Amino acid sequence: MKRLAGKTAIITGSARGMGAAEARLFVAEGASVLVCDVLDDEGTELAGELGAQARFQHLDVTDEQQWAEGVDVVQSAFGTPDVLVNNAGILTFAPMLTMPVADFDRVIQVNLVGPFLGLKTVGAVMAETGSGSIVNISSTGGLVGMSMISAYTASKWGLRGLTKSAAIELGHQGVRVNSIHPGGVDTPMTNPGGDAMDQAQYAGQPIQRIGRPEEIAAMALFLASDESSYCTGAEFIVDGGQTAGMDLSPMLATMGG
Repeated sequence: MKRLAGKTAIITGSARGMGAAEARLFVAEGASVLVCDVLDDEGTELAGELGAQARFQHLDVTDEQQWAEGVDVVQSAFGTPDVLVNNAGILTFAPMLTMPVADFDRVIQVNLVGPFLGLKTVGAVMAETGSGSIVNISSTGGLVGMSMISAYTASKWGLRGLTKSAAIELGHQGVRVNSIHPGGVDTPMTNPGGDAMDQAQYAGQPIQRIGRPEEIAAMALFLASDESSYCTGAEFIVDGGQTAGMDLSPMLATMGG
């Protein structure tokens, strides 16, 4: 039996990258999926590729009314949503001291307010039915500090806390809420040109390469499925060991150890 047979999922930011990988995997595992994004052409193309089990809906995650419209569409097309993946996110590189406040606020709006609106809107429907799984895509940037991406880091730390608060509030209504913390992943957000990426920056981590969108999708599938029925308010790290700690062997070698 397929792992999401009979389930309905809403996936934000799913026109490309990790969201598209999640949509493809969810459909392959039996789910009906509402592909949501502001990239209308790419989202429509993906939904067409996925066939009758998918439909595209334009969704700016910062717009509460568009969230309500998305819920209406998915209920009409497929039924009550069982799964929400808050995947949509943006990234801005800038030193904190020179970053315009408007740029900082835009990242917070998409990466943190967006998931909040999803939790509020879709979570309410799930609570009424007494079941559901919400998966928030955070980052290793939500576990450790990172320079040059202060807005992104702040948003992902915020999403980490929001996940835990939502898990507590919604748990008694049968709704589970967890977060995934990817490390570097080869997506259009991190690799806009689509070129082969330099793996040298990953040489210091235990798995010495960048991650693939399909590897994050596999974790999202687990959390969306009933296999994770006893998991809520938890953080699932998919980072090639990036946050495991420091490798001191190069230092030891220089010391003659």
